[in-house]
Order: sequence, then structure tokens, then C-alpha cells
Amino acid sequence: MTEEAVVRQVRYVGPEVFELTLERPAWLRFVPGDCLALFAENGRVSRPYSIASGAHEGEVRFLVRCLPGGEVSPYLASRTPGDRVAVSPPFGWFRPGEHRDKRPFVFVATGTGMAPFFSFLRTEPESRPLACYYGVRMAHDLVDPEWLQQRCPISIAVSREAAPGYHHGRVTALLTQAPPAPGVDYYLCGLDAMIDEVTDWLQAGGVPIQHIHRECFFNASPIDEGLTRP
Repeated sequence: MTEEAVVRQVRYVGPEVFELTLERPAWLRFVPGDCLALFAENGRVSRPYSIASGAHEGEVRFLVRCLPGGEVSPYLASRTPGDRVAVSPPFGWFRPGEHRDKRPFVFVATGTGMAPFFSFLRTEPESRPLACYYGVRMAHDLVDPEWLQQRCPISIAVSREAAPGYHHGRVTALLTQAPPAPGVDYYLCGLDAMIDEVTDWLQAGGVPIQHIHRECFFNASPIDEGLTRP
């Protein structure tokens, strides 16, 4: 089953990454970590995108990387205010901060994998992670870093260039500067290489697998940067 949502804005934050904002349909109810499938013009091809807006906001935001040859992302990038996009009902099982009443938690993201963490921080502004690690390729790929710095303790890594104020290198190098904490929940979202590396490091440091929560994007050189499901 699909519905339609009205485009409010397409805001580019860099040459490839943009934030797509839709007017929130009256029927839409979601929690941080949920996704919507967004459809291309033909209505037959879709990609799941994690919601980046707060659960009580009047709009629905997504972080999208537009790559040449994609079947969905170039279509979304070309939308203008007032256009309609076919969307699915919400779905998902990645739940950032779901055990916050029992254990402290840490967020680790690469690229547009920050989307579910944006949703959590906007929905639960009083529930802050112990730390948030955010890795991108280029500094222009960062989405709202100043806002994030006001909302949580955040460490940012830029892997492919030296950018003032940010670590030059992979986000995993930042994370591994301190030992893993077995009593902490870790929420990982982004490319599979990062998730696999961090998972191995956490488990080697004594973090139980049930305290490691993962949402995996396609691996290197995707056509569309969506989510892949096991």
C-alpha cells in the first residue's frame, strides 16, 4: 500500500547530499529509527530511507545521497515544492536509545546514517547519548553540525580531506581512542564496513552482542544509498 506526500523542500548540504522535506500526512505515525519507502516516478522502484525528523514535528525529513545512475535518488533530488511523492507506511526495527532507562548509550554513524539519530535527538531532546561519533567523506557532506554540537557530545571525522576543527581520518579511529564500555548500548548506522569493524572491536572489548544495535546501509559504491535488510 502506498500513499502520497507533498514535497516542501529539497535542501542541498553538499554536491551529493540533500535533505528532502515532505509535508507530514495526517495518517503518519512513527518512532525514531523508522523508515519510509520512497518511490520513483514509475511507482515500481523504491528505496527505504530512515526518517530524520522528530516524531512530533509537522514535517518529515530524509537525508539522501544522490549518485548518478540511481533509480530513486536523482528523481527525489529533482522534486520541487508542491510535487507529490509516493511513500509507504513506516516500518523498521532499529530503535536508537530504546534502553536508555536501563543503560547509557552511544551513537556511531557514517554519512546519511545520521538520519535515525537526528530523529531521536529531535524527539527526545532530554535524553542525550554519552557520545555521538559522525563520520563523512568530505566536510561538505556534514548535515547541521552546529545543531548537533548543541544537542549532544559529538566527535566528527572527515576521511578524505583535512577540515579545520574535525578529525582527519575514519570515524572508527575516533571511537577506538577509548576502550569499549560493556555496560553501554552502542547504536551503529551506516556503511557495512564501519559496522562490521566497530562490532568486532566492541565484542573483543567485552560488549555483549545484545548491546550492539545495527542498521546497515549498502556497502561501497552503491547506486542508491538506501538501506539493505538481512
